[in-house]
Amino acid sequence: RMPNWGGGKKCGVCQKAVYFAEEVQCEGNSFHKSCFLCMVCKKNLDSTTVAVHGEEIYCKSCYGKKYGPKGYGYGQGAGTLSTDKGESLGIKYEEGQPHRPPNPNAARMAQKVGGADGCPRCGQAVYAAEKVIGAGK
Repeated sequence: RMPNWGGGKKCGVCQKAVYFAEEVQCEGNSFHKSCFLCMVCKKNLDSTTVAVHGEEIYCKSCYGKKYGPKGYGYGQGAGTLSTDKGESLGIKYEEGQPHRPPNPNAARMAQKVGGADGCPRCGQAVYAAEKVIGAGK
């Protein structure tokens, strides 16, 4: 067994010594760059993609699936669009002027998803940028 001369830090994953050139710090713990991976999908993490739960590290997508809200309409991970205007929370929504995109070309750039007439839930047109597939629909 080699002596640990620097008193050094131990990797939060493999528990071996971490040296400065290979160190990643997160929430007061040190990791080897090669050990700083999501515990579920093993993707490389960085300060913008890591989600910490106790001593465990995850990518934000896997963290959301494991610890995020449960129930109907959840579980698609981060970035899910919702058309809920808050009625379920008692929020009144006033129908006013129709929404105008800030970019006048936005309507032309939105492409209707081929073969899909509309959302099976609300019947509105589904566009490529807002498409979420669930149960094959």
